Amino acid sequence: MPATSLEALLASREVLVFCGSGGVGKTSTAAATALAAAVHLGGRVLVLTIDPAKRLADALGLEGFGNDARRVPDDVLRRAGLTPRGELWAAMLDTKASWDDLVQRHAPDPATAERILSNRLYDNLTSRFVQSHDYIAMERLYDLHATGAYDLIVVDTPPSRNALDFLDAPQRMADFFGGRLLRWLTVPYRIGGGRGARLVNFASKPFYQVADRILGTQFLQDIAEFFLNFESMYDGFVTRARAVEHLMHDPRTAFTVVTTLEGAPWREAEFFVRELRERRFHLGALVLNRVLPDAFRDPAVAAAADRFVDDADALAAVVAASDPSAASADPAAVARVLRTLGASYRNFAVVATREAELRNRLARAPDVVVTVPTFAEDVHDLGGLAQIGTYLLGGVDPTTR
Repeated sequence: MPATSLEALLASREVLVFCGSGGVGKTSTAAATALAAAVHLGGRVLVLTIDPAKRLADALGLEGFGNDARRVPDDVLRRAGLTPRGELWAAMLDTKASWDDLVQRHAPDPATAERILSNRLYDNLTSRFVQSHDYIAMERLYDLHATGAYDLIVVDTPPSRNALDFLDAPQRMADFFGGRLLRWLTVPYRIGGGRGARLVNFASKPFYQVADRILGTQFLQDIAEFFLNFESMYDGFVTRARAVEHLMHDPRTAFTVVTTLEGAPWREAEFFVRELRERRFHLGALVLNRVLPDAFRDPAVAAAADRFVDDADALAAVVAASDPSAASADPAAVARVLRTLGASYRNFAVVATREAELRNRLARAPDVVVTVPTFAEDVHDLGGLAQIGTYLLGGVDPTTR
């Protein structure tokens, strides 16, 4: 059943994936959601970031946390004025450590695992291959969920279009390790008699002759040996890709798109909402961040602002006559202040009206739409995250308060 509030969504899901473009407050929103769930709903809540930026640790008051989840101490939460009903945990993806763990768990035997880990191409693949980080992020999420140790896992993904790579990575990695290029590179090695044999008959294959001249025989041998060893885990890649895909489409998993209502982030959000729907992922919520209050669209307030602009001189005279403390003020200066206030309000009203139009367009897709207002200061600690969480779980549009 569709959730009617973010609180209901958190209570009914096991995985909540946060997506959005850079600079919209996605990391803070994900952390605030996890914090709110741990404080108000209880249970064990984990926030997992796969965004290479290390902003989450600062917000949660943790130093040096990585692949292994760390609990945010209750006394840290209490110092921020919070009384948690549950536990808040945090982890940041360590790509290399996660790959090492995957190889050791899924290689057919310890000797094969050692050959893979000691191959000089292994570090390049796990640290630089375009799909490596995204694939292992999905592996890590799947493993954490499979342990059953957490009631809710909140995932903070990379900026939005990169997050599509995050979703596609398992199948792409499976396709890569079973692809034609790797079969071409390893065929001579297979002909040569398997692992430990020499590459043979380059002259009869123009492709290998050119490759040998450019890359060198030893390099080709390293590639062939590495991928032949990795091939022993291919079935595991395919099986895991299907399992991860199932988890992403499972009713226990939902996606949340975070955006501001500025032009570029809004277009990114619209793109991502469309992609999620076309791929049949469950779009559970839309968080509109840094939204102007609805008061900027109040006709009565707009009428007052119009008077500030149109009747500034008369209003300045009234102020001087009715307020003894303002009697010595220059009426012209007071009028300029009133005109500036009225004009500023008009400008904000234009933006607020445009935001309302964009909000209505995006709000048709998800089950839940939540707005978070612009704060006077940047959110950088648990107190700020708790304040965001108050709006997220408020159940009504907080910009009307």
